[in-house]
Amino acid sequence: MGDKLKVGVLISGRGSNLKALIDACANEDFPARIAIVISNVRTAGGLSHAKDAGIPAAIIPHKEFSTREAFDAAIDAELHRAGIELVCEAGFMRIHSDGFVRKWLGKMINIHPSLLPAFKGTHVHEQVIAAGVKVSGCTVHYVTPELDSGPIISQSEVPVLNGDTPETLAARVLTAEHKLYPMALKEIAEGRVRLTDGCVVRTG
Repeated sequence: MGDKLKVGVLISGRGSNLKALIDACANEDFPARIAIVISNVRTAGGLSHAKDAGIPAAIIPHKEFSTREAFDAAIDAELHRAGIELVCEAGFMRIHSDGFVRKWLGKMINIHPSLLPAFKGTHVHEQVIAAGVKVSGCTVHYVTPELDSGPIISQSEVPVLNGDTPETLAARVLTAEHKLYPMALKEIAEGRVRLTDGCVVRTG
């Protein structure tokens, strides 16, 4: 299938969501393929998933750039070199410059370990437990200049159990992430979801 959507995945760490996407893309019928993995950390565990799957990888350490804009320009160049049509952020721990986000608006998605708009930012599971809510989950959303505030594509709920620690809750949410992210990518690649005038539009 030569018309699969070409995807670039940005990672900073172990890459468990990257692995979930790789596994999904391994299915012949899946409408997307990962053409490049980019990490800002040389020792990111997720790079081994890319290597095992035969996916080209680029390492672009953010500390080697004097500005966020210069760092993003290097990422942008790699994405264009690979012919990327959609960017998936999978545990990428850097905030992009506004210019980069606007350039990829509608073509860049992220997964966040809460039911947005609740519990944005970091230390999410600690926030959830401290708030005493009974339901948490994960969200796939389009990336916009405002952190964790882009239009929501899909969500998955998980219970917050009595006695949960941030670690036990994180593990439960991560299991949901590994199912939700490939499903969201599939919908976009099939043309059933798109961003139009700042809103998520579904056509199927």
